[in-house]
Amino acid sequence: MEMSPDAIALGLIWFVAFLFSTTVHEAAHALAAMKLGDSTAYHGGQVSLNPWPHIRRSPFGMVVVPLISYALNGWMFGWASAPYDPQWADRHPRRAGWMALAGPLSNLVLAILAGLLIRLGLGLGRFEAPRVINDLSVLTVAVEPGVMEGLAALLSATCALNFILFAFNLLPFPPLDGSAVVQLILPEKVSRKYREFLRQPMLALAGIVLAWKIFGEVFWPVFGLLIDALYPGVYR
Repeated sequence: MEMSPDAIALGLIWFVAFLFSTTVHEAAHALAAMKLGDSTAYHGGQVSLNPWPHIRRSPFGMVVVPLISYALNGWMFGWASAPYDPQWADRHPRRAGWMALAGPLSNLVLAILAGLLIRLGLGLGRFEAPRVINDLSVLTVAVEPGVMEGLAALLSATCALNFILFAFNLLPFPPLDGSAVVQLILPEKVSRKYREFLRQPMLALAGIVLAWKIFGEVFWPVFGLLIDALYPGVYR
């Protein structure tokens, strides 16, 4: 990707959206764990919308990988993590399932809020639908140049990124959140054995490879649901 001034400015917008979205995701995990009896992440400073505790814990996934992925692909991905007590999770597998679900649900809320703001901008005549949508950075465009262009780009990145984080993290493969969310529908005895199975050292690597492959196949059909919600009937 050519690093023109416009691309650098858009990269900064994406980075702001990524840091905020990832911080909210991990803070939601940490807050849910604290409310359900595990204060590990709370004592680590992760129950916070300040991105610094999360960057300090995962600098490579929160800073280096997102910037490299943007330079190569024009959009950002990365990761972070909130600490938890595995013994607590073993004793309370369903609570651990709710903790896991809290992160993706927070991203769904952010995607919905950004989508509602896009719809508000459309209703006020400040935004309009792009001619085509084949770029995650352009879910809406400003009618006039200026500050609204930056706001349209920020809302586009926030809406798209959080929708992706929500959908991708719910895939039921370790180490994604969806693998722990499964515990919400399993009997507790089965859940404990399931957690033991998830500790196999190669499962995380295999799960990431499988999740990436599957998500790559279904991405645009799934993303089409978001587009239909923003612009009912426009792109069909």
